Amino acid sequence: MAHGRLDTGYLHWRWRPRGCELPAFSPEAFLRWLRNRHLAFVGDSLARNQGESLLCLLASRSRPDLVYRDGEENKFRRWVFREHNATVSIFWSPLLVKVAEKAELAGVRHNNVFLDAFDERWMSQLGALDAVVLSVGHWFLIPGIYHDGGKVVGCHDCADLNHTETAFFGVFKEIVHRTLAEVARRHGAERKVVAFTTFSPAHFEGDWDKAGACRKKEPYKDGEKELGYTEMEMRKTVVEAVAMAAANAGPLRFAALDVTKLANLRPDGHPGPYMRNDPFAGGMDARVQNDCVHWCMPGPIDTFNEILLQTIAG
Repeated sequence: MAHGRLDTGYLHWRWRPRGCELPAFSPEAFLRWLRNRHLAFVGDSLARNQGESLLCLLASRSRPDLVYRDGEENKFRRWVFREHNATVSIFWSPLLVKVAEKAELAGVRHNNVFLDAFDERWMSQLGALDAVVLSVGHWFLIPGIYHDGGKVVGCHDCADLNHTETAFFGVFKEIVHRTLAEVARRHGAERKVVAFTTFSPAHFEGDWDKAGACRKKEPYKDGEKELGYTEMEMRKTVVEAVAMAAANAGPLRFAALDVTKLANLRPDGHPGPYMRNDPFAGGMDARVQNDCVHWCMPGPIDTFNEILLQTIAG
């Protein structure tokens, strides 16, 4: 709305799961749980999106102070709710493991992904955290070169390179399992919560730089929009890996935030051209970038945090 979007219907839809009630988000209840604790969101820009949604929800009851900022585009940040001694952090780690990120302006279109090296920018901080929300997926679709044991073991979308083409599904599965196993190895005796948000589908219906890339103003009806193969496989990988980790976790608690279906039904909840202020100032035919991946705030992503509250406080 702040950027000029006129319709407001997307603000009023609520997710109603079958077989249970999902209470509306209670900032008071979340802040009670968060008192004297540190919660972090780790992953790609959708992890950041979810973290910022939570901050907005909590700020309706208590003002957060930004106490730390580092990295490009605010990729590492930390806030404190001083009256609750509560901390929320966001860590940028789009594949959870170590990666030399692509730099297309410099002619590098592939991520170099090191399967046997964890991203210690967040993993080394886990000891100071009481809960962590992991959220990755979309960066695995980007061209990548995969390293393991000091060797290139494959790549994704690399016809221009002399490497073996490797399906990203297998790489995603390996990284998710390795990450949860490493968290358990380092912190299995500690009472922490490790939640993993499942894959959140995009809703592009046209070119990213043309009007109407995600034009819908209402949710899909149940059964109107089936999950694609990619979405189903990414969701399945996380749900199964979390269940396996939880079966052997001890005091460490693992949980899947299963948002894939509810997100799939919400094509109306993306910023679209309104990712930037007044996108049509140059006319309705102007070339504008559309965001059909991330979520408006307020919007559907607030439901992710309703589920998170029930998960961590339950």
